[in-house]
Amino acid sequence: MITIYLIASVLIGTGLFFNRGKALNYTLICLFLVLQCAFTVYACLHYNETTANYFTFDSLGLIMLLTATIISIPAVFHSYIYIEESEEMTPRSRATYFGAIVLLITAVSAAYLANHIAVVWIFTEITTLSASALIYHHRNKLALEGTWKYVFICAISITFVFIGILFLSLSFVNAHSDDLSYKNLLANSSLLNSSWLRLAFLFIFTGFTAKLGLFPMFTAGVDAKDKAPGPAAALLSSIVMCMGFVGIFRIYVIVANTPLLHWASLVVGIAAFLSLFIAAVYMIKVKNIKRMMAYSSVEHMGLVMLGMAAGGIGYYAAVLHIVLHAFVKSSLFFQYNQLYKVFKNKNIYHLGNYFKYNTTGAMVVLFAFISVTAMPPSGMFVSEFLIFRSMFEANQLLLLIVVLLLLTLIIWAFAKSIFKILFIPAVNFDESTVPVISPWRSTSQFILLGGAAYLGLNPPMIFVDLIKTSIALLPH
Repeated sequence: MITIYLIASVLIGTGLFFNRGKALNYTLICLFLVLQCAFTVYACLHYNETTANYFTFDSLGLIMLLTATIISIPAVFHSYIYIEESEEMTPRSRATYFGAIVLLITAVSAAYLANHIAVVWIFTEITTLSASALIYHHRNKLALEGTWKYVFICAISITFVFIGILFLSLSFVNAHSDDLSYKNLLANSSLLNSSWLRLAFLFIFTGFTAKLGLFPMFTAGVDAKDKAPGPAAALLSSIVMCMGFVGIFRIYVIVANTPLLHWASLVVGIAAFLSLFIAAVYMIKVKNIKRMMAYSSVEHMGLVMLGMAAGGIGYYAAVLHIVLHAFVKSSLFFQYNQLYKVFKNKNIYHLGNYFKYNTTGAMVVLFAFISVTAMPPSGMFVSEFLIFRSMFEANQLLLLIVVLLLLTLIIWAFAKSIFKILFIPAVNFDESTVPVISPWRSTSQFILLGGAAYLGLNPPMIFVDLIKTSIALLPH
């Protein structure tokens, strides 16, 4: 089935790219959504089966695939609105945009399910190419700068992953096997050479931080989300970050079943803490609302990795948190288009009194702020609490205190900007130019925020079981 899915997706993406007709473009993108949903249902019905040798419908892959499919539907809907209202839209830019969306979602979905690290590497590279087309959509100087930076850093990161794969193969010499599938690596983890494995983990981990939005290669993602259209930025801050997490998580499982577990956790923990520190520093200073949301993602990826480094309940919390973050942060970026339509600006100094101009949209921003800062009754309050609990149980008390202080700074900086946008009148703003925005445009955001709250506060047992199965191979 995955072969059919990949071929059909490529054909649809190619058709979108080379056809300029509006009706055909929209027909093809709707056809892709049907294909994506059908493939997701098929994957769920064939749980734990392997197809085409290199793909397995395992628990972690299914969780991420379901997340990607759910977010893809409003992403396409808001892309349609964005394209229709864009003054710079041309048949070529519309076709390129939707073609890149299809390629991105397809590559990410395949990377989730790939059971071989080299296959994950291939699809990760494809996400770089497709994301670059979305970042450059506006075709101006700033978009070119953001695209060039993203391609450059991601090219370095994917090279790091490739070098890490080479080191991983060298660590596997004693096993007398050249199969680098995750299953085979795990089965022979006791035979892996620790010196080569250390190098492999360092390079692979560093490489995937570009997609995850973690230190040291977080800058590519921040600029990309700032320059890309809102719906594309939503995908970059959700499903692409989930792909980076899957890439790191799967290699971490291998290392965790060797004597290098403590060392690997230390590496992950240092990167996580530095990500939180950087997010706190920049969120205090930044005045661009999109960049602020992007740095908020850096903060949350730091928390996810802190949970993974602490172990115990932190493993569960890490998977839960990244899923909830994907729903919440994508809703914020979807709402950004409405915000920009009202103010024609993304500088916080020029935004204000949003409740007056778009009440429904302002409620989305307020609820999303409550969710992203993990305030009760946000679902992310549960996942963050579990992360803190895992750090406490791991006797990381000093680190926990410092993390809480950094989070306090981040919440203060975020709250100051959000409440300014919602309630304080903008300076020299001409209210006569404010467009009327239909409340229905915010429906998808409310659904995503509600879904995040539900999964955090009252998760269905099937969801809990999938997470527990995903982390079952990690030492507890």
